[in-house]
Amino acid sequence: MAASRQSSLAGPDVDEQKTRFQAELEFVQCLANPNYLNFLAQRGFFKQEEFINYLKYLQYWKEPKYAKFLKYPQCLHFLELLQYEYFRKELVNSQCAKFIDDQQLLHWQHYQRKRMSLLQAELEQQQAQQQAAQLTPTTAQHKDKSS
Repeated sequence: MAASRQSSLAGPDVDEQKTRFQAELEFVQCLANPNYLNFLAQRGFFKQEEFINYLKYLQYWKEPKYAKFLKYPQCLHFLELLQYEYFRKELVNSQCAKFIDDQQLLHWQHYQRKRMSLLQAELEQQQAQQQAAQLTPTTAQHKDKSS
């Protein structure tokens, strides 16, 4: 009887923790959206001390054991920028949010091409190193035979 009472007491606590984790995960990822940041700024959230403290608290998402759950890792960059009052004040301006949004879109458009070219260059470098490693022992063997 006592064991069932303990398990029923533990259940809601685990459910509450899971719900809190999911809510904080969703909120942190919303920070990747400059239009949402503009919305928060225009409604005065960034002027509230409690909200700023909450943003400081959310810094734990930078730890690898939490960051691995993020689908939009750029949200961590915005979480960091939100620690600065100047950035929070600038977000009230819709043009600022639009500029950030445009920069993100440009990054995403060109990211795949840049990544592919970097990967191709790395592959070519590895192949060249492998070829050089294969030629080196052969060259050394020829020198030994000619000596």
